[in-house]
Amino acid sequence: MNTKVFASQADLEVKQVSFDKLSENAYAYTAEGDPNTGIIIGDDSVMIIDATATPVMAQEVIAKVRELTDKPIKYVVLTHYHAVRVLGASGYKSEGLEQIIASQDTYDLIVERGQQDMDSEIGRFPRLFNAVESVPGLTWPTMTFQGEMTLWMGKLEVKIKQVGRGHTKGDTIVYLPSQNICFSGDLVEADAACYTGDAYLADWPQTLDNLAAMNFDKLVPGRGPALLNPQRVQEGLAYTRDFVSTLYR
Repeated sequence: MNTKVFASQADLEVKQVSFDKLSENAYAYTAEGDPNTGIIIGDDSVMIIDATATPVMAQEVIAKVRELTDKPIKYVVLTHYHAVRVLGASGYKSEGLEQIIASQDTYDLIVERGQQDMDSEIGRFPRLFNAVESVPGLTWPTMTFQGEMTLWMGKLEVKIKQVGRGHTKGDTIVYLPSQNICFSGDLVEADAACYTGDAYLADWPQTLDNLAAMNFDKLVPGRGPALLNPQRVQEGLAYTRDFVSTLYR
């Protein structure tokens, strides 16, 4: 019998949602340290980056998107495999969803331990999984890649890339080269603790250096507020690097 108690089980207070415009094409859905979601609006479709914990929660993101556009939400990208970020993906099926995209490493982690992680996170995050009955099961990517892929949303180029191991072995960033905007997933946190249950602590600082070398002007971390200028981006990277380096000592 599992008798472990987690501090997150006592986190039952509803968080204040922020919806930040990063550009004409990019938006950040954040909520006081809860897992963030990114939105990219292309010429012909919409991409969601991280799908929230449940299909019911995904409806809140969809409502924000529908204030901006009626374009179909064709793509959901998973920055990694953790249940709290991916189990809401089925909520987008009625919005035009065509592909759930993830790295092959993320797919392999779902095969290896997806059910275990789902069971664990549902127990650890009761507020986020308040509507757990709406989850049909594990979220399976329908399109995988290794290293890097490019997707064109009309004339808008979107890069989906692995820059190294850190939070998990499958970590993936999504960025807009033409606008210097990045969605980093949990490789970067802002004013939030880094979960390291699947982490590669020896690799993570170098991965952050790889990310820093890309010199993004704006970055949406996995948790915490959107970082809306280069200085805040560097602060977020430094905060995360310090956190994981201290743990590894």
